[in-house]
Amino acid sequence: MSVPTSQEDSREGPASATARKLAARRRREVVAVLLFSGGPIFESSIPLSVFGIDRQDAGVPRYRLLACAGEDGPLRTTGGLQLTAPHGLEALSRAGTVVVPAWRSISQPPPAPALEALRQAHDEGARVLGLCTGAFVLAAAGLLDGRPATTHWMYAPTLAKRYPAVHVDPRELFVDDGDILTSAGTAAGIDLCLHVVRTDHGAEAAGALARRLVVPPRRAAGADGAHPRHLDRSLPEEIGADPLAEVVAWALEHLHEQFDVEALAARAYMSRRTFDRRFRTLTGSAPLQWLITQRVLQAQRLLETSDYSVDEVAARCGFRSPVALRGHFRRQLGASPASYRAAYRARRPDGGGADAPRVPHARKVPAPHEGGRDPDGPRSHTTAPGGTEGRAEARADGAAEPGKPQSDAWSHRLPRQRGRGHGRAT
Repeated sequence: MSVPTSQEDSREGPASATARKLAARRRREVVAVLLFSGGPIFESSIPLSVFGIDRQDAGVPRYRLLACAGEDGPLRTTGGLQLTAPHGLEALSRAGTVVVPAWRSISQPPPAPALEALRQAHDEGARVLGLCTGAFVLAAAGLLDGRPATTHWMYAPTLAKRYPAVHVDPRELFVDDGDILTSAGTAAGIDLCLHVVRTDHGAEAAGALARRLVVPPRRAAGADGAHPRHLDRSLPEEIGADPLAEVVAWALEHLHEQFDVEALAARAYMSRRTFDRRFRTLTGSAPLQWLITQRVLQAQRLLETSDYSVDEVAARCGFRSPVALRGHFRRQLGASPASYRAAYRARRPDGGGADAPRVPHARKVPAPHEGGRDPDGPRSHTTAPGGTEGRAEARADGAAEPGKPQSDAWSHRLPRQRGRGHGRAT
């Protein structure tokens, strides 16, 4: 997670510049936490703990917490517990900060009165946070339209598909878009709440709170040697009933082979254009980028569980060269393959995965590009203007596809406007 220094000093991005002035009765230090029945207790407890406990003795400025029921109670939560919130939706009218820590089911629409209360709070200048699946509530209220946002990686494709006006990026720990902020799953909610404290009261106050919570004040997720980001091959649950499911399953079983999206379209008996449209509609992601991500994920697993060189890993994951692997790996995980492996093994002294045995160096995959040098020595990938690795949009097998612009993950989303703060998990 990293936020540029210039954005640390000034949070007023394009979105907040157009936001309405905070109503006189609202104050940022008054935090309303909107709770719903069926919400997970961990996510719900994060803002309650961060903003609801007086820690002035530790140098943390005090917030005033309003725990609000988003619907009629009592509210049931994880483990069959029942909660009785002391406030209802009317209390949102006094809050300058509103937090939606989670939503019970991404398949259910949130209550209309709660959505209207959120819209009114935002119209009157309140800062609104959505933690984890709370982003679905903000999206249902229309607060994320045209904005960048994140959520739990498992639900990001569904959020992108259901709300196409939202620019979803599942690679972020959190996204600060001025008056609208969202975080990824579970513990990333702590990162976002600490970010809010840092924004309101400075790094010293956020650091003091982090020490009390026994968490790092900033998670450098994805930085070389720190907390590398993790990918997953998950897709929306709906894909199981779609004819494309068979093609997706075949692709996942043959990642070691060199094939491209044209081959997948042929297996689906579709034109490339039709296949791209169907795949994007179903998953919220372009098929090319999805396939590249799966190859990087496969490489990630081999780096964790085997002693194969980077050159061999590239060959076993369908990349035409280790240069292509390094470019995509660094762009998606924020570290070189060698740095990722070193960081992973440093966290696991046995050098293996939690439940996967190390794969011995049993068979060497022929790699014509091997030349006896360090397999992950000085990087030879190219850098395009602006610092993006690779000069052209990569094909699914790692080769450059002429005539197409560079495509980053979730490339169909609109680019972010400059000046917005992001806690990037790179």
